[in-house]
Amino acid sequence: MKNAALITLLLIGLMVSSCSNDEDNSIHPQEHDKNILMNKMHTMMDQMTVMSMSKDPDLDFANMMILHHKGAIEMANYELQNGADTQIKAMAQDMIDAQQQEIQQMEAIINGMPADQTDNAFAMELMKSMEKMDTTADTQLITGDTDHDFATLMIVHHQSALDNASAYLHHGNNAELKAMANMMVEMQTQEIIDFGNWLVAN
Repeated sequence: MKNAALITLLLIGLMVSSCSNDEDNSIHPQEHDKNILMNKMHTMMDQMTVMSMSKDPDLDFANMMILHHKGAIEMANYELQNGADTQIKAMAQDMIDAQQQEIQQMEAIINGMPADQTDNAFAMELMKSMEKMDTTADTQLITGDTDHDFATLMIVHHQSALDNASAYLHHGNNAELKAMANMMVEMQTQEIIDFGNWLVAN
């Protein structure tokens, strides 16, 4: 009887320990308003929403993507300062390097460019893309873990860039910007896959 009681107590102890470990390893959602990365993303979206639209696809795409890239750089810098995972931090640094260069290229292309065409359909597609990004971001599971939250929000962010670039390829006229849009589609599709694979593994 004593042995049976001892075994029972050991089993209960193991169950309690297991439950405690499960609780420690479980995901704990964080309120979006308290998450710094989410706040940075919302700041970017607010800036994009109030951007003055020329209805010229070349100008609007470039100006929108400049704001879009600046938002990603802000979030990537936060990841570098507060993240822990070496792979995610390396991806953040690569993003900063690539998108700073793209900002400079887009600014040079549109410098002095006149708004010489009107395309209301493209302007509507940009607005829908922003609305989609805003809604999708607000449905994500945010935990307060910088690496997790950065990877999660970058997938949403990059999907918005893909939507904008794809729309521009159907409406735009500038050869340099179209080449950049094609490059964005290729690079950010791969980054979405990489972030997704990291989230699955972690």
